[in-house]
Amino acid sequence: MKHGRRTLRRAIRLAAVGGLLCGGLMVSQAVAGEPATDGRTAAGTPAPAADLVARLGTSRTAGSWIGADGRPVVAVTDDATAAEVRRAGARAEVKRHSMRELDSARKTLAQAPRVPGTAWVTDYASNEVKVYADRTVSAADWSRMTDVAERAGDFVRMQRTDGAFTTRVNGAVPIFNGTGRCSVGFNVTDGRDNFMLTAGHCGPVGTPWFRNTQAGSGQLGTTIARNFPGKDFSLVRYDDRGAFDGSNAVDIGQGKTVPVIGAADPVVGQQVFRSGSTTGLRSGRVTALDATVNYREGTVTGLIATTVCAEPGDSGGPLLAEGLALGVTSGGNGDCSEGGMTFFQPVTSALTALGVRVIDGRIAARGNTAAAPSASPAPPSSPGDAAGAGSGTGTGTGAGAGEAAVPPAQGLAPPGATGQWTIAGVVVEGRRIVPGLAVIGVSLLGLIATRWLFAGRIDRHRLQAHYSQHWG
Repeated sequence: MKHGRRTLRRAIRLAAVGGLLCGGLMVSQAVAGEPATDGRTAAGTPAPAADLVARLGTSRTAGSWIGADGRPVVAVTDDATAAEVRRAGARAEVKRHSMRELDSARKTLAQAPRVPGTAWVTDYASNEVKVYADRTVSAADWSRMTDVAERAGDFVRMQRTDGAFTTRVNGAVPIFNGTGRCSVGFNVTDGRDNFMLTAGHCGPVGTPWFRNTQAGSGQLGTTIARNFPGKDFSLVRYDDRGAFDGSNAVDIGQGKTVPVIGAADPVVGQQVFRSGSTTGLRSGRVTALDATVNYREGTVTGLIATTVCAEPGDSGGPLLAEGLALGVTSGGNGDCSEGGMTFFQPVTSALTALGVRVIDGRIAARGNTAAAPSASPAPPSSPGDAAGAGSGTGTGTGAGAGEAAVPPAQGLAPPGATGQWTIAGVVVEGRRIVPGLAVIGVSLLGLIATRWLFAGRIDRHRLQAHYSQHWG
């Protein structure tokens, strides 16, 4: 009997290992394909929708998004362009208005007298520009904005919203400035020194930051660059040499963290995640890009609009998908009971303006950390010029980088994401890699089942940590 069990256990393990090898080969073949030159990244796989839109131009297209089936969709203005999109491997939908027309309407709205409590986004799927007005907008201002919308075009829609558009204050891994608190969005570096990237409305240049509410507790860092309003990002230099341990991870609750492995631009329809001290880990989808919000403190443009909820205490924190930094929390309306919309400052544009890059959290996990700040930390080259001085004050916060040990991240696309994505410069083709991942998954399950069936034990807490680390 014992011999039979031993033989069965060995057979299952051999089959599982064989499956892992087979799946690994399938994945490596899917990743290794070189881009083709006919608009597709490889034979039979679609080109990124954003690339198609850029190539076809604003007079023939009206944006792109991820459909309910996970496939990229490109809005076009004529049947000939639709056929070109389909040949490139994406789905096409013919719309009445081009992106040039939609952008013209947005410019008309931007040129009108500013009304605090309003926001507008371009809805690619409905082929409309949507203008939102919160409860603080008076009847007179609502009437005036309606007149502007009618002049902008018959595809501009006015909509009232609950709550008020405000910046979000407080945070998950908080830093205090004596009058308020904010949170680290991501740890970044210029190759010499290390910094915290957070929201611009957290405080002006020169703001000192501390570990807790007691200013005498030791200064953690200082804001050296800021853009708000206009944009909403700021750079905080680490003044405390021992405060930065080389990590770059996001707290997702229950003492677990996920390492940040790079930065990327989001896609409309993509599932995204945000973590904050007030509301914890929350998910939603990107609804629009290049959104404009008229906060009380001023107008901010170029934001990411999402369905992710947020509340006071979540501002400045990270927006990401599968370990890729997408944005830092700017503001929004509603809450996590009734829902609402939340806007994020895109990370990529902030990094470019500040001359820094996101620290790879996996490097810290291997013990190869970024250099600690020097005794006299130097800011990025001309950060003030790059970021803009901005105006206004205000405090904010959000979820931040965790200080726990950083586990390795997996480069997997989130549910509903595009059929391909880029990690560390490698183009991964979703349709080709999924079968290999499925084989690997089944094989891993076989190994787990073997241990469970024959050893009779399993560390459930360790499995929970493993899956949570991989956004499972």
